[in-house]
Amino acid sequence: MTRSDDRARPRTGWAVGALSLGTLLNPLNSSMIAVALVPLQHDFGVDVTAVTWVITSFYLASAAGQPLMGRLADRFGPRRLFLFGMVVVALACAATPFSGSFVAVCAGRVALAIGTATAFPSAIAMLRPLAAQSGVGTPRLLGRIQIANTSGAAIGPVLGGLLVTFLGWQAIFWVNVPLAVLTFFGVSLFAPRDAERERTPLGRTLAESDIPGILLFIATLTSLLVFLLDLHPQPLWWLLPVCVIAAGLFVWRELRTAHPFLDLRLLAANRRLLMVYLCFAIFNVVYYSAFFGLPQYLQTHDGYSAGVAGLLMFPLAAVTIVVTPLAARAIESVGLRPTLISGAIALVIGAALLGVAALTPAPWAVLLLTAALGIPYCIVSIAMNQALYSSARPEDSGVAAGIFQTSRYVGAIVATTLLGLLFSGGTTASSWLTAVAVATGLAVVHLALLVFVRPGRRRDEAAATG
Repeated sequence: MTRSDDRARPRTGWAVGALSLGTLLNPLNSSMIAVALVPLQHDFGVDVTAVTWVITSFYLASAAGQPLMGRLADRFGPRRLFLFGMVVVALACAATPFSGSFVAVCAGRVALAIGTATAFPSAIAMLRPLAAQSGVGTPRLLGRIQIANTSGAAIGPVLGGLLVTFLGWQAIFWVNVPLAVLTFFGVSLFAPRDAERERTPLGRTLAESDIPGILLFIATLTSLLVFLLDLHPQPLWWLLPVCVIAAGLFVWRELRTAHPFLDLRLLAANRRLLMVYLCFAIFNVVYYSAFFGLPQYLQTHDGYSAGVAGLLMFPLAAVTIVVTPLAARAIESVGLRPTLISGAIALVIGAALLGVAALTPAPWAVLLLTAALGIPYCIVSIAMNQALYSSARPEDSGVAAGIFQTSRYVGAIVATTLLGLLFSGGTTASSWLTAVAVATGLAVVHLALLVFVRPGRRRDEAAATG
């Protein structure tokens, strides 16, 4: 090892630390909001159905933003885009707490989602030069960033509960300001500078980003969600043809453009990959139904404070830190398919056990329930990532990974919509049991569909044998 390598490694460590801090902001803000829904209802006088938009708007922007930001990172440079995103996060989170309306809060969440969406694809793009300058392997650097993402989701409910309890819902925005500023300066000082890029006309950049496709994708989901959330007292029937037309135009656009937002031709040519996306989306519907539904139920029905509800939710994500390495070893030792099936069975059991919360609100029971659901979360998550790798062609890996993230957000959006519908008549034991029944049924569907997920044999065997 040369002296220059010795000097480069500490600098790389600081750079990866700053990148990791930036990438955890999206999962952190995704999970922190779970314990702030009830306070937001009270402060703005909105019902359960309306308050779900503070979550849905974030996921809509994230679903559209992640693939787009990956392309912009390639176009303008990952370091430059990462820094821009942190500026957006700091400004949005400094201003949103002073909003006088719930709509403005949702707009702030959209800006926060766009800012944090720059972090992960930019960080991944910077790993190669970081590995080259330090001699540290790319998988090890990627592992550190993945741990940060898992930790962000794990500490979100606890941190959010404490902030809401002592400082109000506004604090879940303010906490991002120092984190974004710290990340900005860390990346500025230690991350490698972007390589020189060919200057591209703005028109060409916009054309290759498929802005029309993104807008049609958002229009399709938004019109459908508004229709579903406004079924009571009077359905907005005119939204159904709007949704159908937007969906048709979206499919037409994606099949014709050379740079689609969602590569539908890739999905049509690889049904195995399509099944991976479908299973992963259904899995996330089940997971986020529990992640967002249980805190609302505990606060509204059982009278828990936001801080206590956050603490009770901690095992749901924290267990993943312990079990994820075990799940990875299981894939290597027994294979991908048995691990997937085992995780899916555990998901059915974990979802069904959530019904116990309607029988007893005892803290020990809730802790056991959330821990039980945390086990299938990490097993299925890592196994589905491996299924994605096994099912996608190497030349399609980048596009396939972008669609994989979008399927996660779509699952989260469907979960919040279901909760809005089921809790519209009140967050009661009966409505919670209905939500549990729906989640358990979807978990059974997820298990049944996995029968059809058959990753390529050669790559699956390579994964199983390490």
